[in-house]
Amino acid sequence: MSLQHSTLVTLRNRHPAWLLLASPHAPLVASFLHRVFVAPNVRVMSEEDLAEALEDELFALREQLGSEAYPKGAQAYLSDWASTDKGWLRKFYKPGTDEAQFDLTPATEKAISWLVSLTERAFVGTESRLLTLFALLEQIGAGTEVDPAKRLEDLQKKRDEIDAEIARVRAGEVPLLDDTAVKDRFQQFQQLARELLADFREVEHNFRLLDRKVREKIALWEGAKGALLDEIMGERDAIGDSDQGRSFRAFWDFLMSSRRQEELSERLDQVLALPAVAALKPEPRTRRVHHDWLEAGEHAQRTVAQLSQQLRRFLDDRAFLENRRIVDLLHGIESKALAMRGAAPTGVVMHIDAMGAEVELPLERPLFTPGVKPRLADLALVAGDADIDTARLFDQIVVDKARLRTTVQRALRKQPQITLRELLDASPLKQGLAELVAYLELAHAGQAGDALEGVRAVVDDSVEEPVRWHARSADEQPVEREARLPRVIFTR
Repeated sequence: MSLQHSTLVTLRNRHPAWLLLASPHAPLVASFLHRVFVAPNVRVMSEEDLAEALEDELFALREQLGSEAYPKGAQAYLSDWASTDKGWLRKFYKPGTDEAQFDLTPATEKAISWLVSLTERAFVGTESRLLTLFALLEQIGAGTEVDPAKRLEDLQKKRDEIDAEIARVRAGEVPLLDDTAVKDRFQQFQQLARELLADFREVEHNFRLLDRKVREKIALWEGAKGALLDEIMGERDAIGDSDQGRSFRAFWDFLMSSRRQEELSERLDQVLALPAVAALKPEPRTRRVHHDWLEAGEHAQRTVAQLSQQLRRFLDDRAFLENRRIVDLLHGIESKALAMRGAAPTGVVMHIDAMGAEVELPLERPLFTPGVKPRLADLALVAGDADIDTARLFDQIVVDKARLRTTVQRALRKQPQITLRELLDASPLKQGLAELVAYLELAHAGQAGDALEGVRAVVDDSVEEPVRWHARSADEQPVEREARLPRVIFTR
C-alpha cells in the first residue's frame, strides 16, 4: 500500500485501528480489551460477563480520577464500541441463544499490539532475527531449486556439516548458547507466538466475510437454484485453495499431530526451566501457547462449517415450498436491510408503548372450584369418516450425518478406500440432494482434517463422475435426478 495523502486521510476517517488510537477514550478501551481478551486469549465473551468486568474497571477508574470520569454505563460503552462507526468489538448472537456475545476485531488487536510495541524493552535482540531471515531464504532457495545436481550438492554440504558437528560432540566439544543468545531467541519466540494468535482473528474475519457474502447472495438470488449452488461451491473452493487457505490448512495439519504437540510441550518445559529465560519472567500462558493456537484454530474451523449448514438449510426443497410465502417476506426484509446497511435511518423509526406492571390483589382471585367429572360409561365412541392425509405429519427431511458416517466407515472396513459413486451404488441415496450435500460436507471435513467427523477424504478435480438417484416431482411423479461432481475418495 502506498502511503499517499488521500489514502492516509481515508484510513484516519474509517479504519477502526486509527479511530481507536485517536479516540479520547483510547486508554480505557485499549487497557480493558487487552486485559480481558488479548492477555488471557479469550475469543468470545458474553455480554453479561463483559459488562460486569467493565463496570468494575469503571468503578476503579472513578475512584482514582473522580466521579466525572467516564460518566456512561458499561452497557452504553459496549454498544458504542461495537457500533458500525467504531468497529472495535464484534457483537453477535450464537445459534439457539438470545444473549449477545462479543469478540475482538482484528483492527483493534493491531492497535493494541502497536501500543504494546511502544513500551521500552530492557533487551532488544537482533541475532535471532537475522538467523531467521537467513533460514527463510535458505528454505525458499532449496524448495524452488529444480536442478537435481544442485539439490544433491546442498544436501551433501549439510550432511558434511552435521557429521563434523557430531565428531566435535563425540570429542567432548559441546558448544552452548550463552545467556544473551538464549534471551534473544526466546524473545523472538514470544513475539512470533503473539503475532500468530493475532493472525488467527484476521483469518477468522476473512472467512466470516465470505460467509456474509454467501448469505447476501442467497437473500438476493432470483435465478435457478443450480446456478446459485455452482457459484457458492466455486467461492468455497476458492477460499480453500487460496494462499491463506492453504497456509491455514498446512498449519492445522502440523499442529493436530499428537507427536508435534508432545514435542512442543517438552521443548517449552525445557526452555522455560533455563535460568536465563526465567530471569526474563515470561508470561505464564507461554507454557501452554500451543493449546491457545488450537483453540484459536477451532474457532476458524467452526466459522467455515457455517457455510455448509447454510447450504443444507437452503436445499430442503419441501420446507422451502411449504414456507414459500414466509421465505418471500424474509427475502424482502433482508433485501431492504442490506440496502439500508450503509445509510442508517435518522429520527424516530417507530414508537413502542410504555410497559406497565399488571397488579393483581390476592383477594381478587376466585376460590377453587372442583371440576365436574363426566361419566362416559353410557357413551359409544364413533370413528369419524373424514379423509385426512396423515402422511404430511411425517413429511420432513432430516439428514442423519451419524448414519452417513457409519456407512462410510463400514465400507472402509472392507477396503482401504472407496469413491463416493461406488458408495452410493452400494447404498443409494434415500433423501435426495440434501443427503448428497451431507456426504460432500463429510468429505470436506475429512479433507480439512476435522477429527470430529471421523473420516478422511480426497477430492480429485481432474475426474468428473455422475451421481444418480430417484426422486419425486412436484406432482408426485417418479423422476431420476443426476448431479456431476469431482471424484470424492474416502480413505482410512
